[in-house]
Amino acid sequence: MKTQKSFRGHKEEGTLYIVPTPIGNLEDMTYRAVHTLQSVDKIAAEDTRNTKKLTRHYDIDTPLISYHEHNRKSRAEELIAWLGDGLSVALVSDAGMPGISDPGEEIINQAVAEDIPVVVLPGANAALVALVGSGLPAEHFFYYGFLPRKKKDRVKELETWKNFPETMVFYESPHRLKQMTQDLYEVFGDRRVSFARELTKQYEEFLRGDLSDVLTWVEETELKGEFCIVVEGGEEEEKSFWWDSLTLEEHVGSYVEEGLRDKEAVKKVAVERGLPKREVYRAYHVEED
Repeated sequence: MKTQKSFRGHKEEGTLYIVPTPIGNLEDMTYRAVHTLQSVDKIAAEDTRNTKKLTRHYDIDTPLISYHEHNRKSRAEELIAWLGDGLSVALVSDAGMPGISDPGEEIINQAVAEDIPVVVLPGANAALVALVGSGLPAEHFFYYGFLPRKKKDRVKELETWKNFPETMVFYESPHRLKQMTQDLYEVFGDRRVSFARELTKQYEEFLRGDLSDVLTWVEETELKGEFCIVVEGGEEEEKSFWWDSLTLEEHVGSYVEEGLRDKEAVKKVAVERGLPKREVYRAYHVEED
């Protein structure tokens, strides 16, 4: 098992830094994040044009290179080579924590595989902001991210999570939000939700209520900006067993007919039903050892 000392307060050569960036409000950058971006040799950005706005705001003149969905394989080889040569690289996405719903996960995995130190800075994250602000239970939750684009695949995936008991968090773009909300309602039924957009910005908005009410709002509103959707958990399906309709005596009798001795059948039924053996013995009129 390999270990890595994770706390680093200064620049170290050959280190990949994962640096969260604001999801809207530029003031959400931390001192440490700014210092890191100023100190590394290069910044790998999902969109260099977008990141330039951030670096200009904080007087960061570190060279920018692109690392995104379409060049991630070729660029990853280049980044790993630089890191192996002792250069330090900071990875940033357009907004929030790199590696969450973006190609950053791949370069992090490669760096770990190559024994290159990876240092993750804490910072802004849209899913957590939306979850905490939703008013729904947040002690346990499930983050999904973006659902499949095609309706058939999206509905199939929602069916998988229909009875999941904990709060769920999804992302969705404005041009697919209406159809996604309709699919949520059709599969999940009416339950509490929170739709959040423009998080941390001037016009931040939370829409909380029942899914049926939000569906009406979505159909009547001009939709702009990416949405964080927090959905109340469902009710777990009760497991059914082939012996549910049998009495204890009938249940034991079915195993006896299969060739088990009386006492072996009783013990098996006790385990399956989670009952004390004494109770099953009495029901089947078998004397306990």
